[in-house]
Amino acid sequence: MVYIVVLMGSLIGLSALLAMRIAMRYRAVRKFVRSIRERSGKVKGETACHTVPDTPLERPRKNARTMHMVQEVRALERQAEKATAHGKYDEAEKLYIRALTVDPRAHDTQTALAKLYLTTDRDAKAEALYKEILMKIEDAACYANLGLVLYKQGKYAEACAAYERALEKDPSHAQRTFALGRCYMATGQYDMAAPLLERASIRLSRDTVLLRLLAECYMHIKDIDSAEATYRRINKLEPYDEEIKAKLVALAA
Repeated sequence: MVYIVVLMGSLIGLSALLAMRIAMRYRAVRKFVRSIRERSGKVKGETACHTVPDTPLERPRKNARTMHMVQEVRALERQAEKATAHGKYDEAEKLYIRALTVDPRAHDTQTALAKLYLTTDRDAKAEALYKEILMKIEDAACYANLGLVLYKQGKYAEACAAYERALEKDPSHAQRTFALGRCYMATGQYDMAAPLLERASIRLSRDTVLLRLLAECYMHIKDIDSAEATYRRINKLEPYDEEIKAKLVALAA
């Protein structure tokens, strides 16, 4: 009987010990699995951090919009140019304005519209647009065209300032030198006009309109010898002009 009790106690003890070992092993396994899950979670988190910023994907769409905008503006500009070539100036104006609603910063479109206003004698509109353009970008041609628009409106002092700015950017331009000299004449500054017209006449040696103004300018500043020499230059180009012959006779008397 005693042996049976001892045997049963031993079995119970062994079973308890075995159960304890199994429990400890299971706990260790669970701990290991949990640590793996935590590490894998961290890796996923780090990977997600690297892949979340997808901002570069926005750039192609932005570039596509920009390209579409440029193409639309160019198409409208070409239509406007065709309309201008056929004398449809109102239609051309509307097309240029449509192009500017697509891209208000389109410099070429602005200058084309300003030139349209200039060539169709809408001088106030041309003046306003050229001034707006020149607030953003300084361009010698735009300064010169602004000078012409102002000259046509009798704003001679402002025209002089615009042509001066044009010549600062392109000092060798003979036509703009001529234009500035003419502006100075319009303001009565003949002493300022004479050297400019003389300089322009070197390049524009066959321009009799310029030479007539130069001769007149010399007459105003009492430089008779230079005036006579200039009239002789005109006489060589237009030998049958009786008015020039009469002036030469008067100066020789």
